[in-house]
Amino acid sequence: MDTGWQLAESRLEDRLRTWAIPAALLGAFIVVATGPGHFLARVFLSMWVHEIGHATTAWLCGFLAFPGPWLTPTAGNRSPFFAFVVFAALAAGAFQAYRGERRRLLWALGALLAAQLFCTLALPEPAAKQLIVFMGDGGCLLIGTLLMLTVYAPEDSALKQGWLRWGFLVIGAASFADAFAQWWASRKDFDRIPFGMNEGVGLSDPSVLSQTYAWSTDQIVGRYVALGCVCLVVLALAYAGGRLRRSSA
Repeated sequence: MDTGWQLAESRLEDRLRTWAIPAALLGAFIVVATGPGHFLARVFLSMWVHEIGHATTAWLCGFLAFPGPWLTPTAGNRSPFFAFVVFAALAAGAFQAYRGERRRLLWALGALLAAQLFCTLALPEPAAKQLIVFMGDGGCLLIGTLLMLTVYAPEDSALKQGWLRWGFLVIGAASFADAFAQWWASRKDFDRIPFGMNEGVGLSDPSVLSQTYAWSTDQIVGRYVALGCVCLVVLALAYAGGRLRRSSA
C-alpha cells in the first residue's frame, strides 16, 4: 500500500513539475498586473525577499545587517570579525556536506564561499555598498529564481519532504514577477522607477544609486533588466533539463 501510494505521489509530482515554473510565473505576472494583487504580493512576499536580498549581500560583503519589514539597517563599515564568522560558518557547512557526501550542497556552499571571499577581499567598500543597495530588487530576481528552482530538488533533499518547495515556488515567482515587471516597464517609462523618499525609511534604492553613487537612469534600468533576463535564461535551461530527464526516464 505504501509503495503504491509513493508511486502515485511520484507520478503526480512529475506532472506538477512539468509546468510548475511556467505556470507560477504566468500567474505571478497576472497577479502583479492588478492593483490589489500587486499590493498583497509586495506586502506579504516580495518585500521580505527584497530585504533579505539586501541583508545576504551585506553579509557576503562583510557588513552587519538586520533584515526587517521595509528596511534593512546595515553597518556603515565592514567588520573583519563578522566576515570571518560568515566564512567560518560557510566553510563548516561545506565540510559537513563533504563528510556526508552531499555533493549538491557542497557545490552550493562552495559557490557561496567563493562569492564571500570575492565580495569581502576583492570588492572595495564603496563598490560593496552599491551592490548591497542594488541587491534589494536584485535579490527579488536572484533569490526569487533560486526559490523557484527548489521544485527540482533531488530525492534526498529535505526540500522534497512535505510541500515546502511549492511554497518557495510561489514566493519566488511573486518576488521575481514584482521586480521584473517594474524594471521591464521602466525601459520605456522612467516614471515607473520608484525615485524619491520612502516614508520613515529614507531615499529609495534607485534614488540612492542615482544620487549617492551617480548611476544613470539607463544604468539602473539596464542592470536590473539584464539580471532578470539572465535569471530567466537559467530558469529556461533548468526547465528544459527537467523535461529532458523526464522524457528519458
